[in-house]
Amino acid sequence: MLEIRGLDVHYGGVHALRGLSLTVAAGEVVALLGNNGAGKTTTLSAVSGLLRPSGGAILFEGADITRDPPHRITARGLVHVPEGRRVFSALTVQENLQLGGYLVRDQAEVRRRIERVYDLLPRLAERRRQRGGTLSGGEQQMLAIGRALVTGPRLLLLDEPSMGLAPLVVASVMELVAGINAEGTSVLLVEQNAVAALRVAHRGYVIENGTCVLGGPAAELREDSRVVEAYLGGA
Repeated sequence: MLEIRGLDVHYGGVHALRGLSLTVAAGEVVALLGNNGAGKTTTLSAVSGLLRPSGGAILFEGADITRDPPHRITARGLVHVPEGRRVFSALTVQENLQLGGYLVRDQAEVRRRIERVYDLLPRLAERRRQRGGTLSGGEQQMLAIGRALVTGPRLLLLDEPSMGLAPLVVASVMELVAGINAEGTSVLLVEQNAVAALRVAHRGYVIENGTCVLGGPAAELREDSRVVEAYLGGA
């Protein structure tokens, strides 16, 4: 579904990604692990068109999207939920969700998708007239994911969805990710919380200094001594 081949990205004089390669198959949740500054967010930004690679290729469902602008990539069904939630704080929950359908011409379909989000996330349904900025951190994260679902993703790029959330809320977010995947949406998940990520993922990659240094089934990564020591607290 998604194939990244030898990707290079520069920020000025900084070589942020160095020949990075990875794949996401249809129906998978793939976790992207690594320390701060390893290149995880840069990878998602390059895939979604927010950053222009300096080398390599990005293919989505067989099409080369390396040079495509973000709106075209989104229209293909590749939808990015960036780090920090970024909900529209002055707009209501309902209005935030409606904005997720800005590329969908069929407004009846937009309404159907919004109702599906409310079915998945009843807390949002209760707060549909509440401004986004007044929601809790966990509710804002759910809203950001819900807005992406209204866009109609075939592949969802999630950047640090558990950041700053209490453990019980993290569990709810990961349960939502698993539920979205069970309904047929593939997920590329960037997560600092490696324990949570590897519980929900089918496969994973470890990034160091802008390149993938390790990859494999999530169950194997959970047992790999290098991953345990570096990302799972040695436990």
